[in-house]
Amino acid sequence: MNFSALSPAHGWALVFLAWLVAAVSTLAALFLGEVMGYTPCVLCWYQRICMFPLVPILAAGLFPFDRRVVRFALPLALAGWGLALFHWGVASGVIPERITPCSQGVPCSLEPVVWFGFVTLPMLSVLAFSSIIAMLLLTHFKVSK
Repeated sequence: MNFSALSPAHGWALVFLAWLVAAVSTLAALFLGEVMGYTPCVLCWYQRICMFPLVPILAAGLFPFDRRVVRFALPLALAGWGLALFHWGVASGVIPERITPCSQGVPCSLEPVVWFGFVTLPMLSVLAFSSIIAMLLLTHFKVSK
C-alpha cells in the first residue's frame, strides 16, 4: 500500500479501526469495572473520560465518512494518551505516587491485572490511545479530500 495518498475508502477503514479500538477499550473498561468488580483509580477515570466519547464521535465520522472527525477526536485521544503515559509511569515506579491525584481511594500504582508478567492496564491504555492517534493522523495527513 502506498502511503503517499490514500483514498477516502482507506480513510473510512482507518477511522473504523480507530472506532473499533475505542469501542473494545470502552467495553473492556466497563467489563473490568462492572463485571469483575475492579474499582478504577482517579487516573483510570480521567482516561475513561477521554476514551468513552471517542466511540460516538468516531462513529459519527463514519456515516457518511467525514475526515474532519479528526478535529474532534484527536484532542481527546492526545489528552488520554498523556494521562495514560503518566499513569504507566506511576504504575511502573518511574513517577513517584506522591505527585499523583490518587490521594483517596484506589492507589494509582496498584496494578490489579497483569497478563504475561508485564502487560498492565496502563500499558494497554497507552497502546490503545497510541493506535487511535496514529490512525487519526494518517487519516488527516494522507487521505485525499
